Amino acid sequence: MPLSPKYAANYPGESGYNLKMEKILVTGGAGFIGSEFVRKCVEKGFSTIVVDKLTYAGDLKRIECVKDFITFYPADTADQVKIEDIFKKEKPQIVVHFAAESHVDRSILDPFSFIESNVKGTLNLLNMARNYHTDLFINISTDEVYGELGNEGYFTEESPLNPNSPYSVSKAAQDMLGRAYYRTFGLPVITIRPSNNYGPWQYPEKLIPVVIYKALNGEPIPVYGKGENVREWLYVSDCAEGIFSIIEKGKAGEIYNLGSGFEKRNIEVVREICKILDEEFPENRPHENLITFVKDRPGHDFRYGLDSHKVMKEVGFVAKTTFEEGIRKTVKWYIENISWLNEKAQYLREFWAKTYKH
Repeated sequence: MPLSPKYAANYPGESGYNLKMEKILVTGGAGFIGSEFVRKCVEKGFSTIVVDKLTYAGDLKRIECVKDFITFYPADTADQVKIEDIFKKEKPQIVVHFAAESHVDRSILDPFSFIESNVKGTLNLLNMARNYHTDLFINISTDEVYGELGNEGYFTEESPLNPNSPYSVSKAAQDMLGRAYYRTFGLPVITIRPSNNYGPWQYPEKLIPVVIYKALNGEPIPVYGKGENVREWLYVSDCAEGIFSIIEKGKAGEIYNLGSGFEKRNIEVVREICKILDEEFPENRPHENLITFVKDRPGHDFRYGLDSHKVMKEVGFVAKTTFEEGIRKTVKWYIENISWLNEKAQYLREFWAKTYKH
C-alpha cells in the first residue's frame, strides 16, 4: 500500500533511517524492555523522549543512569490531553510503543486495565502520531497473539491470530489498530512480535525473577502444572538491538517475528536457575528441592515458537545471546541487585497468594 503523501516524503523505506538525526519517543520507557531500549538509545547518541505512567511495574531506577540525557514525561498513554501536549511540544519522528499491561496472570484477575492501557492507549498514540505526522510508529506486540502450538511447528507472520488470554486479546487488538492506521490513513506502522524476554531489571512477577527470588529466600518455587509448557527465550538486550535493526531496515506495513530459536520447557528453565544457584551458594544446595508444582493457570498456552526467518533475511537480525549465557548473566545480576529484587517482591505476597494455588 502506498503511504499517505504527508508521510511518503519523509519515510525512507528500505534505505533506512539515520537514527542519530531522529527524535524518538519511547512509551513504557521505565519498564523492563522499554528501559533497555532507552539505555541503548542514549548509548547510541539518539535524541530520546520517554513516556511512562509509572505503574507498579515501572521504575525510574531502571533509567537513572541516563536521566540527564533523556526527556521524561510521567503520563498515561490513554490520556488524550497529556499525550497531545507531548506530541505538540516534541514532534517525534519515531514512536516506539512498549507501554502495556503485560502479565497474563494479572489479566485474568483484572482484564479491564488491559483494555484501558493496551487498546485505548495504543489508539490514542496512533491518532496522535497521525495528527502530528510521525514518520514511523513501531508497535511492540507479542508472540502470544498467535495462541498456542503443539509439539511441532512455528508461527510465521502469516499465522492467524488466536489469542487465549485477556492479555493476548488486548495485544491482538493493539496489532489490528496499527494495521488499520497503516491501511486506512497511510501511517507508517511496523509491528514487532517478540518472544519471551528475560534479563536484568525484570519485575518479579514473571517466571525467571520469581524463581530466583524464591530460591534465594528458601521459599517454595511455584511451577504451573508439571512445568511442561514451552517458551522461546530472548535476552532483553538482543530484543532491543533487534528493534533498532527493524527501525533502520524494516518496511512500513510489515510484521516481524523477533525470536531467538532457544526453546525451553518451564521446568528446564527452573532447574537451570537452581543449578546456577547451587554453584553460587553450595551451602544451600540443592535448590531444586524447593520446586513446588501448583494448580495450572486457566487457559495456559502449551507452547510458543517463532519462525524468525523474515527478520533474519530482510533486516539481518540474529540473536547473539544463547540461553545458557543469558540465564547466567540474569541470575548474577539479581544476586548483585538483591536489594532491588527484595524491595519489589515485598509487594507481591497477595498477588502470589491469588495466583499460585495448590
